[in-house]
Amino acid sequence: MCIKTLIVGEIQTNCYIVSCDKTGKAAIIDPGGDAGAIINKVNKSGLIPEYIINTHGHGDHMGCNEEIKKAFPQAKLCVHKLDAPMLADPAKNLSVMIGPGVVSPKADLILEEGDTVEFGTIKFHIIHLPGHTPGGIGLLWKDTGKKPFILFSGDALFEGSVGRTDFPGGSHDTLIKNIREKLMVLPDSTEVYPGHGPATTIGAEKKTNPFL
Repeated sequence: MCIKTLIVGEIQTNCYIVSCDKTGKAAIIDPGGDAGAIINKVNKSGLIPEYIINTHGHGDHMGCNEEIKKAFPQAKLCVHKLDAPMLADPAKNLSVMIGPGVVSPKADLILEEGDTVEFGTIKFHIIHLPGHTPGGIGLLWKDTGKKPFILFSGDALFEGSVGRTDFPGGSHDTLIKNIREKLMVLPDSTEVYPGHGPATTIGAEKKTNPFL
């Protein structure tokens, strides 16, 4: 697996381009802004995007879905079913709070807890992590050998923090419950790539995250 990180948009969102080393097939996670930079990175790397995945429906994570979809029409746009209505509504996706309202194309693939997304040799397991938004998700890659698991946690879990819960549809109790029951049970070595800020590990968050 190869992970390329681009920090995009006004709120400094982590957009991840995850690709299979053997096939060049890829997924673009949370294209929240700076579509040109994302498209250039994909093209220069010779990758073949098969999926565009929104970890949740806020504008800073789906702000350039339309441009990315136009550049790579074969890529399936994915979001959890509970956040799918946010894509087409600038008020619900909060993009009106940071600039002109953003409208995304309709999702090609609706995700739920327990689903998998596969491209090349990579398989993501979908973990439903409501609390920041009703349909927030994490993407978990489980290695069958000795490599650490990898989790893309969206805006659920950050280094030393957790996602905001004061937006419509948010719930602090729900978020913490899901982090504890679904993420803190993962191996301590699991690498966590959040929606904002630096990467961390499950072990580090168990020891130092004041919210947990």
